[in-house]
Amino acid sequence: MNGQVAYLLAALGCLVGVAGVVVAVVALRRSRRRPDRPAAPADPLRDRDADALRGDPRRLKPGDIVEIRQVSYAVRGSVRLVEGGWSWAEHLLDDAGGVRRWLSVEEDPELELVLWAAEPGATVTPGAPTIEFAGRRYNWDESGQARYTATGTTGLDPAGSMRYHDYQAPGGGRLSFEAYGEAGWEVAVGEKLLRSEVMIYPRAADA
Repeated sequence: MNGQVAYLLAALGCLVGVAGVVVAVVALRRSRRRPDRPAAPADPLRDRDADALRGDPRRLKPGDIVEIRQVSYAVRGSVRLVEGGWSWAEHLLDDAGGVRRWLSVEEDPELELVLWAAEPGATVTPGAPTIEFAGRRYNWDESGQARYTATGTTGLDPAGSMRYHDYQAPGGGRLSFEAYGEAGWEVAVGEKLLRSEVMIYPRAADA
């Protein structure tokens, strides 16, 4: 082995040693980046602090207070509905002036909140693919039949069945037809709410 070959082998050995040190340092840094524990499970309301502070609309019940667009309502009664594997809730609200509204809470799969106002003088009936009502055009969305249970003050029997037809308009407008038991159709118009527009105040016993 001549001097030049020996020099090349020594240089190669140094490079291998340096490469080994670099690999070890990189591995150590990567190991430090790994979390020490698994990530916490996702919050059911999108893991946002604002949702946690505003309460969970899915747990709304008679006796709670709900603030919608800075107007406070008392929850007078709740109706839980089930159709096959799908379920949703409707809550009867009234404010300090006695104005009544319904709030529907549904996950399909995103949380959807709709504030409803009854239209007792409406003469429209469901069934058509498109309905014109109060200057707005609504398109058929879905219809079906569900079983329900009612708690609090709703004006309904404690349990029974209901039929419905739901329509939607551009911009979040809703039109609903519901018939409980043997009663005729009840008409309501609704408006989809943003999550940030709803604040829940559970009754004191549950706070």
